[in-house]
Amino acid sequence: MLREHGTLYSLYDVVDEEQKMPRLLRGKMWLGLCGLLLLLASGGLLTVQAQPTDDSEIGVALAWYDLHLKLVQTTPGFSPPVASRAFAYTGVALYEAVVPGAPEYHTLAGQLNDLDELPQPSPGVEYHWPTVANSALATITRFMYPHAGAENQAAIAALYARYAAQYEEEVEPEVFSRSVTQGRVVADAIYIWSLTDGGHEGYAHNFPASYVLLNGTGMWRPTTGRGGESQPALQPYWGNNRPFVLQAGDECAPPAPPTYSEDRDSEFYAEAVEVYRTVNNLTMEQSVIANFWADDPGQTATPPGHSISITTQLLRQQQARLSLVMAGEAYAKVGIAVADSFIGCWNIKYKYNLLRPVTYIQAVIDPKWTPLLNTPPFPEYPSGHSVQSSAAAEVLVSMFTESYPLRDITHEARGFAPRAFETLLAFPDEAAISRLYGGIHFRSAIEQ
Repeated sequence: MLREHGTLYSLYDVVDEEQKMPRLLRGKMWLGLCGLLLLLASGGLLTVQAQPTDDSEIGVALAWYDLHLKLVQTTPGFSPPVASRAFAYTGVALYEAVVPGAPEYHTLAGQLNDLDELPQPSPGVEYHWPTVANSALATITRFMYPHAGAENQAAIAALYARYAAQYEEEVEPEVFSRSVTQGRVVADAIYIWSLTDGGHEGYAHNFPASYVLLNGTGMWRPTTGRGGESQPALQPYWGNNRPFVLQAGDECAPPAPPTYSEDRDSEFYAEAVEVYRTVNNLTMEQSVIANFWADDPGQTATPPGHSISITTQLLRQQQARLSLVMAGEAYAKVGIAVADSFIGCWNIKYKYNLLRPVTYIQAVIDPKWTPLLNTPPFPEYPSGHSVQSSAAAEVLVSMFTESYPLRDITHEARGFAPRAFETLLAFPDEAAISRLYGGIHFRSAIEQ
């Protein structure tokens, strides 16, 4: 539990902030940020400051997550597993930065795997929690996207500067300075914790040369995309990473997929025929659904980014009544859910190494068949989008209730009409079935 209503929760004893702050990381982070701010001051900083800031209490969190969606889309190497990890650590950093200001909430230290004590604020002094959040989010964002391009690095610095300028006018100088330091040291500690999970710098190791494809009937093989290209196995070891809440990647393992068979009376053949016939006879609505939920890396913020986008939309709808720690709770929960989803899903994918529909259908049913969507470079079972969107929906239901409606505008800027859902548990069903419409998953991978 994150929260215990009606009960005061005692925080950890205060620690020396300078001792908890990694000096090398602190120096590299803030020297780089200062350099970018100097660059902006000579050119575009006044323009940046003129941009309106969201004055709601959760506005600073919403703005940073809007930027994260752009960073995932435009930073090289941010495959879906890598993106899910970044969202999780960012959410935990935000939550832990502001939770000391909400005594009815619990820290996640001691609850998440290997996350021990975190730097705590000095007792009896004032902090400005939006400033703490802004500082923490700027710090963890720089750590999660160290190789982002110059434009994105400037955007990170500019967003921090926008809110820092606003908050510096609102609070006393010593409160502002103390709050900036607190946010920074918490994010530093979260980053150091992240270094030991097995996924550090995953953006640089999406396709490890050490992985050897398994041989055997029905085993996955790289498939050819629309442009004739093929990619090796993406993140074959991701399922061995340290989860956040799960004890291991196989803790929530689904049952085995149907046994591979080319027999026309077999369950496996029937599932392949279903994919074949569905794609060959798609309605306009089914095509729209498949493309809306495609969430291709490089073109979008990936499937976990879609879940974060939905989270942000729900928070914006309720922002007048939500506190900053509530937003931190939502982003931490959804981030953890999608991150553990990808660890669990990838653990099972590379356990069964099941071939994709296009490989089976071209070999057994129709050699000229192609799916609607490009087939991604990893084994078929189970469906990653189905797993992560379902997990995210369960978390969101816990905060907004199942009956809460959703009008998903994630891809409105790309020309897609919003998708309307009467309840929050309806959107993962559509996300899941979209993979069958796209021709990239069998039904078992979707439903399990």
